[in-house]
Amino acid sequence: MKTKNTISKILTYTLLIALTILMLVPFAWMLSASLQLNKDVFKFPFDWIPNNPVWSNYKEIWTKIPLGKFIFNTSKLTVIITLLQLFTSSFAAYAFAKLDFKYRDKIFLCYVATIAVPWQVYMVPQFIMMRELNLSDTHFALILLQAFSAFGVFLIRQFYMSIPNELLEAARIDGYSEYKIYYKIMLPLAKPALSTLTIFTFVSVWNDFMGPLIYINSEAKKTIQVGLRMFISQYSAEYSLIMAASLIALIPVLIIFLALQRFFVEGVASSGLKG
Repeated sequence: MKTKNTISKILTYTLLIALTILMLVPFAWMLSASLQLNKDVFKFPFDWIPNNPVWSNYKEIWTKIPLGKFIFNTSKLTVIITLLQLFTSSFAAYAFAKLDFKYRDKIFLCYVATIAVPWQVYMVPQFIMMRELNLSDTHFALILLQAFSAFGVFLIRQFYMSIPNELLEAARIDGYSEYKIYYKIMLPLAKPALSTLTIFTFVSVWNDFMGPLIYINSEAKKTIQVGLRMFISQYSAEYSLIMAASLIALIPVLIIFLALQRFFVEGVASSGLKG
């Protein structure tokens, strides 16, 4: 029996290691390709560790397109939208989880049901609405449309449900208002769920392509994903530069995930403890 368990563990770890390597290969190729001359990117056999790394690729991409401006625009949108979603989602989740009001569960069900509606269904009405409000070609349109998240409310509400009501009752007896309970008790306890939502929102907004493509026309207001697409259309043959630009766009996402990953698993697991 012990031998059988050992073999099972070995096979499991071998499979996991193989899958990990398989997932990392494209990123390793992107890193290696970004440090080579364009003529060497698709040579066979591929030189995974370049003998003479072309570090100038990372300098040249800043002159080909306004990459710094694109990164600034994306960073601004990502930070603002992430902070707004954290506030609106945690605030609404507290009401749905711990306050008793008429039709609470029905309203929550209707709100969460919007997750199942594909964005393509209401994409055109949203655009018409933003155009009528004269918000086309503005960052405010993207901020307004993404400031609220039904998924975020659902995620944090599930975490709030695992917090004992007795804790809140004791706080009310001590004279805490609902706002103070939310700020002083619920938010500190919800760090894992908030960190999980931060990762989801940050990655989603940073990698958003369709939203900026639809609403942003001015080059000075474009985001990194639209900028990369513009870069590819202008320099489709310069794959080494394209890989360098893509790698730079990937770095902030990796930093956020690595910084918050210790809360990620705990937040996802805790959010499903109690429905």
